[in-house]
Amino acid sequence: MTDLSNAAARAGPRISFVSLGCPKALVDSERILTQLRAEGYELSKSHARADAVIVNTCGFLDSAKAESLAAIGAAMSENGRVIVTGCMGAEPDQIREAFPNVAAIIGPQAFESVMAAVHDAAPAPHDPFVDLIPEQGVKLTPRHYAYLKIAEGCHNRCSFCIIPKLRGDLVSRPAGEVLREAEKLVRAGVKELLVISQDTSAYGRDIRYAGSRWRDRDVAARFLDLTRELGSLGAWVRLHYVYPYPHVDKVVELMANGNVLPYIDVPFQHASPKVLKAMRRPGDQQKTLERLHAWRAICPDITIRSTFIVGFPGETEEDFQLLLDWLDEAKLDRVGAFKYEPVRGADANDLGLEPVPEDLKVNRHKRFMLRQQAISAKKLAAKVGRRFEVIVDEGGPHSAKGRTKGDAPQIDGSVHIATRRPLRAGDIVTVKVDRADAYDLWATAV
Repeated sequence: MTDLSNAAARAGPRISFVSLGCPKALVDSERILTQLRAEGYELSKSHARADAVIVNTCGFLDSAKAESLAAIGAAMSENGRVIVTGCMGAEPDQIREAFPNVAAIIGPQAFESVMAAVHDAAPAPHDPFVDLIPEQGVKLTPRHYAYLKIAEGCHNRCSFCIIPKLRGDLVSRPAGEVLREAEKLVRAGVKELLVISQDTSAYGRDIRYAGSRWRDRDVAARFLDLTRELGSLGAWVRLHYVYPYPHVDKVVELMANGNVLPYIDVPFQHASPKVLKAMRRPGDQQKTLERLHAWRAICPDITIRSTFIVGFPGETEEDFQLLLDWLDEAKLDRVGAFKYEPVRGADANDLGLEPVPEDLKVNRHKRFMLRQQAISAKKLAAKVGRRFEVIVDEGGPHSAKGRTKGDAPQIDGSVHIATRRPLRAGDIVTVKVDRADAYDLWATAV
């Protein structure tokens, strides 16, 4: 028998995989895929040719639930042996009502239960010669960047959010465990680590900032300590979902010193004190502005990104104008906005506040984005003629596409690069900016 036929004989069951939702869910998908490969399962790009299908769902918004149900329906029609996991799996009734014959419904983070369901639907191969997997595990992102999840769940109780109901309270990973994973990723060629959790600056509160062993020392499970150690690994380190607590000032000092990227993603959500109170969010936006000014004084090159919700129940024109005025003063670098969407099970549904009509939500969203577009265009125009380091996402012999230190993948802007030498994904190059629009830069490699 040839090696090829031996390989065919040893081939394990094939699993098709659908991953929906946020980067935190993507990390969960990577963990499941890594375990599948470790146990000898093959991955299939086709539902029809697979022995089973796993759908990792998102249940944060009704639109996300609809997308998840559509993905489950497609898998059921093409295959029939479907295992559902993720946030929507925490509330299984809606799934069972639509698809009573799914093989299993499992909530988020229940990795052992997912694998048990896989074993039932498509038993694992018993041949000891299973495929080796890379040390860093299976990743769904390009090779040069990876998400690094440092905690699960959340202690906050925002009225529009059901994440604590789906994923529980904050559970921080030991710092040593996080750092060992980061080391493996960097050794495997990852150039950029994107640090994520539901509330990154609250990291370690639940475990009283307990130390754990890494290399030859103990590292406390504190946001500052963890960030400092991540900055020693030689990769770009980008911080997401950071609430503006006072201790974050020390992390901004690390940015100023070049330890980590001068980039911070802060979920402000709104600026009207009345709306923020209804959202159960910190309401003193003047203090927040003071903190932004302080960060810029510490690190003048810092990029501050945020997301906002317009059309929250009870939002008046006065509230919305407060938001626009705050935006003018804050002058954030990168901004995203969402039209409020009711979420089943969220406390916001029971506040007794007047819903904002859909056409008014659309109008306010457009006005908000136009206001931010003008701010962004002015900030990017100031970069013309300057030189920046750029990480390449899409290579090519004469042109490439990448991002500055101030741009996260898939959510921020891009740099369109003209080059006289071939560039590959993962290269970090210096460019000179030739022109800009409201979102992107055009530059030449130097």
